[in-house]
Amino acid sequence: MSYVTVERRGGCAVITYANPPLGTMTAEGSREMYAAVKAASDDPAVRSIVLTGGLPGIFVRSYDVGELSTASDATAPGAAATPAPSAPPAPGFLELIDLLAAAEKPVVAAINGLCMGGGFEMSLACDLRIAGTAVTAIGLPETRVGIFPGGGGTQRLPRVVGEAKALEMILRGLVVNAAEALRIGLVHELAADPLARALEIAGEWDSRGADGIAYAKRLIRAALDRPLAQGLADERASFAAVMMTDSARAGLKAARPPAEIRNA
Repeated sequence: MSYVTVERRGGCAVITYANPPLGTMTAEGSREMYAAVKAASDDPAVRSIVLTGGLPGIFVRSYDVGELSTASDATAPGAAATPAPSAPPAPGFLELIDLLAAAEKPVVAAINGLCMGGGFEMSLACDLRIAGTAVTAIGLPETRVGIFPGGGGTQRLPRVVGEAKALEMILRGLVVNAAEALRIGLVHELAADPLARALEIAGEWDSRGADGIAYAKRLIRAALDRPLAQGLADERASFAAVMMTDSARAGLKAARPPAEIRNA
């Protein structure tokens, strides 16, 4: 069974995840998603990435509770020791989350249905989140089953909605509908067809310099984790570097006013 399909729409790679019937994320699904996102990230012809769900009413419901339960049992006192792997494990869910956040091109989550737990953590690692107007559940309910968000939720959610709201949502295991998600800043927009809207936005990047986008994303991602002076120094060095790229030269020349206007 394959969990992931990839489709090119102009300069955008649309990566769709489906695990019927529940739409949960699994270890194998994480590996397939990682491979798809890595291939799109490494392809210079891909200018943006859109993630969406392939089941009606489901983006990614959560990480598979059965797999988590099995992992928990394996750590219980008296459990048989797990043999050491003969080779490094394939990239999994946490590596997927890191890859999405670090990708040097814009990543948009087209949230077309239930988006909870690990599915929501995956969307938090994206740059933009577009939710369908009919989506009924977005959030991190892990504390309801005795755990907590372990895929970046405790770190990224406060950066998106602030510490107070993040504490309320995570400690109480709250989920919200699309309208409330927009009101509190969890998502950027609502759309009747979130994939169509995500593709519309992705089209903006098809004709823009990839180097400038990559530098801007890296600088913004790092802004909250270091002193302002260090960030400004990096921004100035990065600006000088991007000005030397072919994409910047082409974009600036295209935007330059005609000579008759410059000399008026």
